[in-house]
Amino acid sequence: MRDHPTATVRTRVRVPLRFGDGYSVDAELVTFRGLDDGEEHLAVVLGEIGANPLVRLHSECLTGDVFGSARCDCGPQLREAVERIADHGGVLLYLRQEGRGIGLYNKLDAYALQDQGLDTYAANAALGLPEDDRDYTAAAQMLRALGIDSLDLLSNNPDKAEQLRELGLTVSRRVPTGVFTTDHNVRYLRAKVLQTQHTLPLPELTERAGLSAG
Repeated sequence: MRDHPTATVRTRVRVPLRFGDGYSVDAELVTFRGLDDGEEHLAVVLGEIGANPLVRLHSECLTGDVFGSARCDCGPQLREAVERIADHGGVLLYLRQEGRGIGLYNKLDAYALQDQGLDTYAANAALGLPEDDRDYTAAAQMLRALGIDSLDLLSNNPDKAEQLRELGLTVSRRVPTGVFTTDHNVRYLRAKVLQTQHTLPLPELTERAGLSAG
């Protein structure tokens, strides 16, 4: 288990959320003191937190979450996660990790290389950047500050569950998200399956991309 300092709750405030499709829900937004990386991460508490809440670690994506970019699946995942967590009871951690931790400008530089044929991971490497620079120490701190030691993780990414377990949390099960494909993001989703073992149905993605699974 990796050691990490203790974080504490800074502020709790009720905020009604409304999405473009009309879905609305009341949430409690929670800020923290003492997070390991010093970033302004946010917890979105939805419904009643029980013994094994549903939790999503959602990395900030300005292009997808705010502008509705079809080059990724972040916006639809965020929308889905809020409703599923509200129905079950749990927390969405909105983590300031744009571009898998490389930042907005670098992410857009990587997009330019993807337009030349590189996949999302190769584009990062070509820029001298890590494929995925995310560390979830702050996420574990936030969950502990909220009194959560055991959870169901809403994620297709096995690395998130592995890191949380290494940080001493109990991930009872990993619950897959929906698959949100567009004509613009199939290559991106396929790369996540092949490169980092995301749990997405590859046959559907390869058929949509006109590729063979071999």
